[in-house]
Amino acid sequence: MEKCKEENIAPQHKSAWFGFIKSVATFKGDLSTLTAPPFLLSPQSIVEFPTYWAEHPSLFVAPTNSESSEERALLVLKWFIRECFMGSWEDDGEGTGRTELVSEQVSHHPPATAYNIWNDKHGVQLQGIIAPQSYFSSTVHIERHGYSLLTLSQHNETYIITMPPIHIIGLMSGSLSPELSGTSYIRSSSGFTTKISYTSKGWISGTPNTFAAIIYRDGCESTPIYKAEGQWSGEFNVKNMRSGKDILQFNANLLKRKPLTVRPIEHQKEYESRRAWRYVTQAIHENDIFKIGKEKGRIENEQREMRKKERVDGRVWERRFFVNRERDEVAERLARGLEGLNLESGGGLWKWDGERYRGMLEKEKENENEKERMKTGGSGMDETKSPLMTRWDSGVIVGGA
Repeated sequence: MEKCKEENIAPQHKSAWFGFIKSVATFKGDLSTLTAPPFLLSPQSIVEFPTYWAEHPSLFVAPTNSESSEERALLVLKWFIRECFMGSWEDDGEGTGRTELVSEQVSHHPPATAYNIWNDKHGVQLQGIIAPQSYFSSTVHIERHGYSLLTLSQHNETYIITMPPIHIIGLMSGSLSPELSGTSYIRSSSGFTTKISYTSKGWISGTPNTFAAIIYRDGCESTPIYKAEGQWSGEFNVKNMRSGKDILQFNANLLKRKPLTVRPIEHQKEYESRRAWRYVTQAIHENDIFKIGKEKGRIENEQREMRKKERVDGRVWERRFFVNRERDEVAERLARGLEGLNLESGGGLWKWDGERYRGMLEKEKENENEKERMKTGGSGMDETKSPLMTRWDSGVIVGGA
């Protein structure tokens, strides 16, 4: 689950902020089509948001170590409540192994990001798509369309995971923080469903970031096996409903986040997000609103020209590592009967293309080997073999502005 963080509007931007809020309050439609003031831009691309899923790789792979499908359902909930671009998380020294990530913008309108996270050592894979849609109704609400599929290959088990809506509090004070609301689900192919209900702090009083979750066998919601409640951003308890005893106390704040390993910007490709947006990010850190607008506009105009040329040439924008599917039968089967769940993201049903990704890695190796041969004076025609390039880590894949 995402880390809850309050953001304060700087005093020099308060006037522009309230002007923006007035325009938002009268706007009808998806707020993502509005141009936000430069000072509201984040130095982190939305394509990087899937990194939050695996900031604790040991929790990500933990379910595969259990032989009990019931316990695995509980371990998936524990991971999901804590966690919410090409790169990797290296082995933490505890046998977790290497966890890797690729995410890519697959749709501009609506904006949508597809992602794939995997750990080969433990046979764990998470792939999905998220397409946020925001609107204003007394405050800013963000619906997160799409879903994720978590696969534990050692157990031949798959989970569908949905995301709850977000609303932003503190608009009038200028101290912004997210709150989760509504309901989300986790359902496994082994016959267990987790229903998670979120409660916000409220206008006057209350505890922020609270949730209550139950795990039950499919069709037996009235007799749950486990119940968890507390704060998704802090402490929560898990109770075994059959024995009536607490079996787990968990404090999210005690976990140490593991940083993502990403290769330096100067070694990244132009299409990789941190390289493509490096001057915008630099301007955000410098609080230079004029440079932010200039650099952001330059990238967006370049992307528009690329899309225009594709239309003229009769070409379709080709995504690098994901392919669009008409249906996802696995997700349809797992989602059947879940209340209010719509699998359509608005940005398509995108699935990971591992063969294409491996082909890109091989091509990168060949290019690096050729460069090595050129450095050593080789023609590439002799039998001297240069050392293979180790698998590299890249930044976020970005399909456009």
